[in-house]
Amino acid sequence: MIRLASVAPEEATNPLLPHVSEMVVGGFAFLLVLFFVGRLLVPRIQKTLEERTEAIEGGLKKAEDAQLAAQRMLEEYKAKLNEARHEAARMREEAREQAAQIKVQLREEAQAEARRLIEAAHAQIEADRQQAFVQLRVELGRLATELAARIVGESLEDEARQRRVVDRFLEELESAGGAAVR
Repeated sequence: MIRLASVAPEEATNPLLPHVSEMVVGGFAFLLVLFFVGRLLVPRIQKTLEERTEAIEGGLKKAEDAQLAAQRMLEEYKAKLNEARHEAARMREEAREQAAQIKVQLREEAQAEARRLIEAAHAQIEADRQQAFVQLRVELGRLATELAARIVGESLEDEARQRRVVDRFLEELESAGGAAVR
């Protein structure tokens, strides 16, 4: 059993209430800490926070500026790319036109060369025909003279006479051939 002793009024203090001396020392210590924190630490903390805020805002501003610059560069790039595409399309079209012109020019040159070759061939054929006609005439004249000399029995060595005989013979052949064709 616990016995309740009578407690003297001096000794009967509330254990929840601190002593006055502790309150004074505690209050003084609190004011001292509050003074140091308020005078020394708070300004430094605020300064650091302001510097960080400025650094963050400056970084955000730089990021926004960089983003705007990148956007402008992207727009310039797109404009240049679009311009380059138009230029490439124009150059392709010019190349097609030049190719068509070259094709027409080459065709005309080829046709002109073909006409020139054909004309040269016709001229060569005509010259060869004339030469063949002359050779044939000479050979025919020689054979006719030889034949006539055998038939007549006299020599037709005289060149003027030989030509007259050949020319007369050829005229007779031509008139006979012209009559037969009609």
